[in-house]
Amino acid sequence: MLDAIIIISFILAGAGIGFHGIEELPSSALQQVTNEVGLRWVSAGFGALIGLAVGLVVQTSYRRLERQFRTMPADILLSRAVGLVIGLLVANLLLAPIFLLPIPTEFSFIKPLAAIVGSVMFAFSGITLADVHGRALLRLINPHTVETLLLAEGTLKPVSAKVLDTSCIIDGRIENLVNTGFLEGQILVPQFVLAELQQVADASNDQKRVRGRRGLDILNRMKEAYPDRILIHPADYDDVPTVDAKLVRLAQEINGTLLTNDFNLNKVASLQKVPVLNINDLTQAVRPSYLPGDSIDLKILKEGKEPAQGVGYLDDGTMVVVEDGRSYVGGELQVVVTSALQTSAGRMIFARPKASSAMA
Repeated sequence: MLDAIIIISFILAGAGIGFHGIEELPSSALQQVTNEVGLRWVSAGFGALIGLAVGLVVQTSYRRLERQFRTMPADILLSRAVGLVIGLLVANLLLAPIFLLPIPTEFSFIKPLAAIVGSVMFAFSGITLADVHGRALLRLINPHTVETLLLAEGTLKPVSAKVLDTSCIIDGRIENLVNTGFLEGQILVPQFVLAELQQVADASNDQKRVRGRRGLDILNRMKEAYPDRILIHPADYDDVPTVDAKLVRLAQEINGTLLTNDFNLNKVASLQKVPVLNINDLTQAVRPSYLPGDSIDLKILKEGKEPAQGVGYLDDGTMVVVEDGRSYVGGELQVVVTSALQTSAGRMIFARPKASSAMA
């Protein structure tokens, strides 16, 4: 509706300027041989076409600005508005003496031209400075904000919003991670991620359908537990074909951090200088590190490849090969680590029963 109003307004304005502006033109042979009313309507038609072109450009620019404002964090929007106002005030103060100068009539256009150019320059400078020092500017306006108590200029950065990936929701570990309290800041679920999750839940493949419904259940539980932190973000990009590219673009626009467990998405986002938190990397980082001599309570699940070997697994999936452990298959015992091996397939730990190691 608003798009139509913008375009129609420019068409009417162009037609009106063309219809009445023809009177300002000097008389010519064309006007002398052409009926005056007909010439006016021709001029109005050309004006309407020009107004249509200008209206389309303005409408496209308006939509682009609207999308940017809709996804822009409130603190950035507020700081830019303050920077714009301060820039315009400074421009008026500095340009005021120009209007007091005696300027010849033929150069009278200099005053309004200087006012327009100066206002645009200072307004742009104010917005640019607000982007760099926006938070400091907001603290000057309201020095009693909570952020002032937590942030010292140049020492700490505010917590960035986390943009959640579809694979990260389906994985399920994000729920436990949020419950621990180690993950700070707001967690944004883009609308296009929610749509992709719904497509997975409605898939004809049974496995995909189960994974999609599990992801929706996890998201609903998180939303109920943390209604102020888990937010559905309305941003979408019709000109971007893939969900991964949309995630990267959204994270860039809001200066957010991408939360995923997708290896390829991690690489693409890193190449585009987008901060990434990979849950798989976190899992690797918090794995317990076992040294020779450490004790582990382990259940022996199966026989090993070598004679007398038994095999068990830690909670994180690490394989533990126990020498002389074949006789303990199906039971639990305490083993002592003898060595560890890191392979391309993962980590492997070698151990032996604590009783036999004590005898040795």
